[in-house]
Amino acid sequence: MNKKHPILTTLMGIIFLTACSTSTPVPTQAELPSPTIAPPTPPAPATATLTFTPAPTFTPTPIPMYFTEEFNTELGAWASFQTGGENPPVVNLENDSLRIDFSSPDTWYYAIHSAHEYSTVSISANVAGTSGSAGLVCNYSETNGWYEFNVAGDGTYNILFGRSLTESIAQYIPIASGNTASLTPGSLNYEIGLTCEENALLVLINGNLLRRMDVTNFGLSGGRVGVTAASYNEIPVTVFFNWVKVSEK
Repeated sequence: MNKKHPILTTLMGIIFLTACSTSTPVPTQAELPSPTIAPPTPPAPATATLTFTPAPTFTPTPIPMYFTEEFNTELGAWASFQTGGENPPVVNLENDSLRIDFSSPDTWYYAIHSAHEYSTVSISANVAGTSGSAGLVCNYSETNGWYEFNVAGDGTYNILFGRSLTESIAQYIPIASGNTASLTPGSLNYEIGLTCEENALLVLINGNLLRRMDVTNFGLSGGRVGVTAASYNEIPVTVFFNWVKVSEK
């Protein structure tokens, strides 16, 4: 037997293993860390400077103590109320006049100027109509009452102390009344005047003094001024106030 074959086989195996162990290894690529991308920095918000312009302050024109009302603008300073009557009168500004239309009998209308109070004052008005009555008010107080002077379409006049009992009911106490040649039946076309002093009333028709009355017993020391009109028992009735003047005594 040939014994060289196992030795040769062994030698070849050793050479093969050596060749394998000395072969050039394949390089392994090392993993690199992923780059960290920083998020973009947002721009700084713009700071707006707000400038506030204050709204203009409305200052109403003060109503003078003494004035002439010609009824060519709204009745802003006049507060009205009614006594008696089923239907309220219809009130309008027409052709620079205050027009009052009554559709119910025994209805009284009042417009009180609310801007000022007076201890002594004169109020006059140019009025027109054919029936009912037109008048002036002074020393008006919601709680204490008022004085009024009326001329009527039947040619009579009256001076009254009035006082509200409820919202639409008033009590009237006659101070004076009568006829005068200064008044014409069927007409209310006059200039009437009323002066309120401390304890006296002076009433005028067309600039002429008609009566001077002592009113000490009623005790009204001052108040607001106004106008009044009434239908009495006649309907329809229309009364006009063309102007109203408030002046010092």
